[in-house]
Amino acid sequence: MFYQDSELQYPVEVEDPNPLFAKMLQQAIGGLEGEMRVAMQYFFQAAAVPDEHAQYREALRDTAAEELGHIEMLATAVRKNLRGAPTSFADAEDGRDFAALAGLHPRQFLSSGLNAMPTDSAGVPFNGAYVVATGNLASDMYANITAESGGRLLATRLYEMTDDPGMEDMLAYLIARDTMHQNQWIAILKDLGDSEEPFDVHPVPDSFPNEAENQEFNYDFMSTNREAESDPGEAWTGGEAPDGKGEFSFINQIELDGQTISIPTPDPGTYNSPKPPQED
Repeated sequence: MFYQDSELQYPVEVEDPNPLFAKMLQQAIGGLEGEMRVAMQYFFQAAAVPDEHAQYREALRDTAAEELGHIEMLATAVRKNLRGAPTSFADAEDGRDFAALAGLHPRQFLSSGLNAMPTDSAGVPFNGAYVVATGNLASDMYANITAESGGRLLATRLYEMTDDPGMEDMLAYLIARDTMHQNQWIAILKDLGDSEEPFDVHPVPDSFPNEAENQEFNYDFMSTNREAESDPGEAWTGGEAPDGKGEFSFINQIELDGQTISIPTPDPGTYNSPKPPQED
């Protein structure tokens, strides 16, 4: 069962809207490395975990819900980057505007009225075949480490593509969460006794400067339950992280200082309003 509130998990600000970057952000929503993939992957993996391993099921469910929050953040970022985008060739009066129009993901205007879609950056719809849920918990943990490695790699590439301070801040947060998720799945794999050292442990990509990611959230396991919980004392909520670079801790999402979700009045040219604007 899911609940919702009117706050984003982490603030999303865009100082210089960029329609081309909105197109790039779609990869982090509906692409192979995106948040829709891991949200569904963890959800279906959790559905197969028996009661005797309830602690692992809870970890998967918490993180699945967290990833849904990341989709919400990225959809907000796409919408804000599309703010003021040209919507006709007549609007593209100079080279910069025409480049923005040409770079715009066409369906972001034609199908969704300047909003995000469940697709990748090439416009390919999200594919459920991306989801790995084998029913074998150890096998699934290996798949999750791979998924988070690809997700962190994508987020660092997006970070390098933008110079917008708000987008850098949002991506620094997502990069930090991918660091945590790689470590927590490794911790669960070790807790299962499947392997003492599954491989050389470090967040992928290891070349991204650690100081650039959000240091406040890179080793916190996040409970996404509606009510605040206490640290359950699991291997992935306390103690040294497998990469040896931080200490796990436990936090509650409901205690974070998020940002109220605000959807601005749509561009009249998108025809998204239920009725025409009132004339003065």
